[in-house]
Amino acid sequence: MSEDQDATIVYERGAEVVEETVPNKHLVYFQDHWVLHAGEDDDGVRVRRIPRERVQYVERSVGEFGDEVSTLKNRAQTLADDLRDRLLGEGETHESHEGEEPTHINVADK
Repeated sequence: MSEDQDATIVYERGAEVVEETVPNKHLVYFQDHWVLHAGEDDDGVRVRRIPRERVQYVERSVGEFGDEVSTLKNRAQTLADDLRDRLLGEGETHESHEGEEPTHINVADK
């Protein structure tokens, strides 16, 4: 790995093992995938998403450690948001119904 802050990722693509070296800023971890800048075309930037299960290892310069911590923080926030959505329902918030009377339902045995 060179001194100009490159990152190397080694991952499985089909039956082969691929090693790619890219600038650190072109490799990020997001939602259980390594996202790799794959180039640009007329439609814009192309990225390759690599599931973490296919990655053997990633080697980065130590100067990027702060970015890794930030990535972990963002991942934790995403997991917390997902959990909140599952428990409370997507887009719902906890609203107070203060001042409202509870609804009573009479159940009689027959």
